[in-house]
Amino acid sequence: MKTYKDAGVDKEEGYQTVSKIKKAVSETHNSRVLNGIGSFGAFFDMAGYKHPILVSGTDGVGTKLRIALDVKKYDTVGVDCFAMCANDILCHGAQPLFFLDYLACGKLDSDVAAEIVMGIAGACKETGTALVGGETAEMPGMYQVGDYDVAGFCVGVVEKDQIIDGSKIQKDDVLIALASSGFHSNGFSLIRKVFTDYHEDFQGKPLYQTLLEPTKLYVKPVLELLKEFEVSGLAHITGGGLEENVPRIIPEGLCAKIDISKVEVPPVMQLLKERSGIQNRELFGTFNMGVGMVLVVKKQDQQEVISKLAALGETAYVIGEIIQGEEKIEFENID
Repeated sequence: MKTYKDAGVDKEEGYQTVSKIKKAVSETHNSRVLNGIGSFGAFFDMAGYKHPILVSGTDGVGTKLRIALDVKKYDTVGVDCFAMCANDILCHGAQPLFFLDYLACGKLDSDVAAEIVMGIAGACKETGTALVGGETAEMPGMYQVGDYDVAGFCVGVVEKDQIIDGSKIQKDDVLIALASSGFHSNGFSLIRKVFTDYHEDFQGKPLYQTLLEPTKLYVKPVLELLKEFEVSGLAHITGGGLEENVPRIIPEGLCAKIDISKVEVPPVMQLLKERSGIQNRELFGTFNMGVGMVLVVKKQDQQEVISKLAALGETAYVIGEIIQGEEKIEFENID
């Protein structure tokens, strides 16, 4: 064994990956990005803000990747990686500024890697976020050949006096659900136990296409909404579902009372329930069940907010209200 390639690391494949993604990555850059690909660090100009507060988040795609790898469909998981991070920082009213990705594998295939990163770049471009850097790690012996893991890191900004943290939530406020695009990127360790044939027909197409539907990006519609309406709380419904994520924004002494019968559960999630026999309490404590994000707004604003979101292409509807209570969340009609 005389070369790095003999040990399992192909530097040339890495160079090819960079070549394939360079144009797409550069297209996400704007005037605030002060240097290009290849530097040891990225420079980002923060001029123009009164009192900017940086908001950061990191996440990955999880075992949803296993389905993508098994069916050799890699174009959506990059979107998932970005969306999981960007939707999180959006909960504080932050506009995503820039993103960095991390891709690890056992043996690098530049076509696969480029397809994943192109998905990230596409999501960045859609939301006006700069993809300023990343790392591709080929680690033979740590990952099996053909296996990949994807994670990312997002930094956004919000003016200090516009931070959303749930502290302004009051009794009688209402909870508005923003529809998800599917399972997003949570619960796939359980999903893969229930659905074992990814190629079975579901609504006229292979099931894997529905399972791999990428996590919905809420950045543009929510930021547009914030220009016109006061939103006192935002919760990204990820792992742990409504049960674990909504309480994260509820102040002490208040409770989010959610009527489960009002939640519009997608057909694929109804199928999972039928096949598995899993009870509602477990389902709503694991999956988003069709609710990708929850907004807390004033009762008098609810119809205008829903209409505005509809005009922005979002499905939005009331699922509950804020009441007084020691428990931060309460479900109606969950059984």
